[in-house]
Amino acid sequence: MTAPAPIRHYLQFSDFTADEYAYLLERAALIKRKFKAYEKHHTLTDRTLALIFEKASTRTRVSFEAGMYQLGGSVVHLTSGDSQLGRSEPVEDTARVISRMVDAVMIRTFEQERLQRFAAHSRVPVINGLTNEYHPCQILADIFTYTEHRGSICGKTVAWIGDGNNMANTWAQAAALLGFELRVSTPRGYEVDTALAALDGGGKGWQNFADPRQACAGADLVTTDVWTSMGYEAENEARRKAVANWRVDESLMRMAKPDALFMHCLPAHRGEEVTAEVIDGPQSVVWDEAENRMHVQKALLEYLLLGRQ
Repeated sequence: MTAPAPIRHYLQFSDFTADEYAYLLERAALIKRKFKAYEKHHTLTDRTLALIFEKASTRTRVSFEAGMYQLGGSVVHLTSGDSQLGRSEPVEDTARVISRMVDAVMIRTFEQERLQRFAAHSRVPVINGLTNEYHPCQILADIFTYTEHRGSICGKTVAWIGDGNNMANTWAQAAALLGFELRVSTPRGYEVDTALAALDGGGKGWQNFADPRQACAGADLVTTDVWTSMGYEAENEARRKAVANWRVDESLMRMAKPDALFMHCLPAHRGEEVTAEVIDGPQSVVWDEAENRMHVQKALLEYLLLGRQ
């Protein structure tokens, strides 16, 4: 009798290999083509995904929920307000119970350590929908979007401008794995945490720039995020002052290649981290990027539950 395959979780970008990402990008492209052609792709019929939200969400909820339904499965939606998650039950006990009733779990929460504790006691795959430290599903969607518009990201240059947050950490992991250069420019005090961003402690594939213009010089992709991420609202005024010179505007985009793309994981604050002229301009692919969360996550769910198809 063949032993069951070990459970795979997706807690940060470095959990997969470059070869696995090549498969996921190819599979996501197939799934998206079928979606656009109104062809059914019910590979997860009768499977159930639990969505656990301890942080509010728009894109994460809609993309996972719609995506799971499109795969023929169903969804259970939980928040800390309508479950024992926000009360006294240990995370470990919640994981033991929920994972006996569903086939996969997506969690959007605060500390990565909380996600890891859940995964350690889960009998089914656990997916990181966002933590303070990492946002792997978003970066997977971003790389898929770049590939759609410009081909392989290998050997390209990505400029990250603004706060050294969970997105920047995950971009750094992706650069080390997939062979592109990441240039990070953040204000002093808001740098990328090298311990979180480095892949196997190597930290290869990315470098810091004090001047955002230098980071953007010759870049193939310029990307940013809000100045104050969820959970850091008390620091909002201090952050706005510190990051004011790291706004992505038309002059900054002109430093990049003429055909450079602009990305933002959304929601965006026009006039703060990016100007309306850039996010609503011809180089912006933010709407494709947002839609692609759904398609790459369908490929991810399929892979975690069924393996390569």
